[in-house]
Amino acid sequence: MNPALKDMLEIYRPNTPADYQNAAREIVQEITLLGLWRGGFFEHASFYGGTALRIFHGLRRFSEDLDFTLAESGNETRLERYLTSVATELEAWGFSFEAESKTGGGATGIESAFLKGSTQLNLLHIGAPAELARRLPSGQKLQIKLELDIDPPPCATTEVRIQLLPTPYQVKLYDAPSLFAGKLHAVLCRGWKNRVKGRDFYDFVWYVSRKIQPNLAHLEARMRQSGHWSGGAISPQVLMDLLRESFAAIDFKQAADEVRVFLQDPRELQLWSREFFEGLAVKMGDNVT
Repeated sequence: MNPALKDMLEIYRPNTPADYQNAAREIVQEITLLGLWRGGFFEHASFYGGTALRIFHGLRRFSEDLDFTLAESGNETRLERYLTSVATELEAWGFSFEAESKTGGGATGIESAFLKGSTQLNLLHIGAPAELARRLPSGQKLQIKLELDIDPPPCATTEVRIQLLPTPYQVKLYDAPSLFAGKLHAVLCRGWKNRVKGRDFYDFVWYVSRKIQPNLAHLEARMRQSGHWSGGAISPQVLMDLLRESFAAIDFKQAADEVRVFLQDPRELQLWSREFFEGLAVKMGDNVT
């Protein structure tokens, strides 16, 4: 086993098939970022979303997708151009994945691509015991979705961060206030239908606990673009009112059930209720200027 991959795996201390699957997914995610960097992708785009928060800020939940955004609308950069760089990088590290472009994003503003590989083969590659890997169906696929926002709302700010494993590389990503703005947009505006995405609320707790101030200008731009806001500037008080209204409509038991499978310690969810999140909104309001 490659020493760098061994060092990456040791961070997880996996024991179960699910542990190894989460570890393999995240190792592949990081090698994907490395491949994108080698291909020059981050000269045109930034990394954001839950996986960015986990890899670069230590969020304590697993995340499935890799979300990116162009620096500005009108840029002709597309994910498909960089999938060869990703596939080459994964192969160089011994992984077996196929890269497939799904949509051009013309109708939705979001371009999608997928990485798909045998769960068994890739778990064995990172050192999972053979008897443990054999518990999984032979045809099961480890899948990672990549999305690129090709019509990004304005006012986000970025930073560059360095990652040392599996080899040094750097990634341009949204800074923490802009990441928080994107998460608040999801909390306030995501269409829940019959499935509340508890990951959004888990991440909200993380941001508030670290006293991160949201980029309100970027949040406002996102809400205007998605058609969820047509009023004046979003002030801290307006944000508090919007959050209280949103929390009143959420089934937090359902939200906790959705995010539970992504956590190593589900006890983090014991306090989840409307009152708990309303209290967090007040706490956040004390920090927002």
